[in-house]
Amino acid sequence: MALGGKNRHTRYMVQKVAISLDKRTVQNLDRWVKEGKYPNRSRALQAAVDLLTEREKRSRLARELSKLDPKKEQRMADEGLGDASWPAY
Repeated sequence: MALGGKNRHTRYMVQKVAISLDKRTVQNLDRWVKEGKYPNRSRALQAAVDLLTEREKRSRLARELSKLDPKKEQRMADEGLGDASWPAY
């Protein structure tokens, strides 16, 4: 069901976009659909974009973690938060 250029494939609204792919990529998409890995090309491409998005998030986290000074972090851990930070029960 089309609705303002958007289709409802799942519980989420999706937007239709036009893309150009090389022949090998289209063959891979079609093979994955034929093998039943994905119901259609769109879902296969969505999975690929989701995978790349998650990989980017992990890479960003790794970059930020590499900026930490282990000695400084250890000092902070050794100092702790103090007794005042824990609620009384």
